[in-house]
Amino acid sequence: VDIDLSMEGMKQLILLEKEWVPKSHGTSLYIRPTMLATEPHLGVRPANAYLFFIIIGPVGAYYKEGLNSVKIYVEDFYVRAARGGIGEAKTAGNYAASLLAAEKAKKMGSTQVLWLDAVERKYVEEVGTMNMFFVIDDEVITAPLTGSILPGITRDSVIQIVKDWGMKVLERSLSIDEVIEAAKNGRLKEAFGTGTAAVISPVGEITYKGVDYTVAGGKMGELSQKLYDEIVALQYGEKADPHGWVSRID
Repeated sequence: VDIDLSMEGMKQLILLEKEWVPKSHGTSLYIRPTMLATEPHLGVRPANAYLFFIIIGPVGAYYKEGLNSVKIYVEDFYVRAARGGIGEAKTAGNYAASLLAAEKAKKMGSTQVLWLDAVERKYVEEVGTMNMFFVIDDEVITAPLTGSILPGITRDSVIQIVKDWGMKVLERSLSIDEVIEAAKNGRLKEAFGTGTAAVISPVGEITYKGVDYTVAGGKMGELSQKLYDEIVALQYGEKADPHGWVSRID
């Protein structure tokens, strides 16, 4: 899909439906560009006809917990995606592969699944709807873009903002054992997810192999709160945008 055409289509749709744009903090107009095959054909091959459309709708907090911390379940059997596949694309197939584990996590009282890599089932990658960040000692760590996780725009924004603040941010492989060990000895200061819908979602508890590990006292950490406030202020035009991320629609 042509990016300029897609952006112009979104702008025109928002202008047309501007009365649906919520005004209060914690709410937003969610925008979902979508494309699907429409060719009337049975067979295993790329389609020759597609429909591109945009769905919008006013939304509140993505998770029922709002800005309260969420509990995540570490999945060490099922895998969401492998390198060389379509894990870095926002496709329906990626979500289909995650649904069984998501139901298992839900039954265990968790909000999301934390996925490990498909080869060794060792390195943390992302949760079902968000990229993940861990604050260990004075380092902010997130998984590298190796083809199996989404290159989230909020992930990119958080990395840039953290660098602007003079903090050390690393894109590196991080094993679940390292995360758990840091949680045990108090070096895991915070963990949070990032995504367009939730913005920042603090993690208060991690379940791994039947054991629950509390993070940041089960509350939203200082950095998580600061990042949320910063990004939301940029989105609402309450702070100057030094990076040119905001597009004005009028």
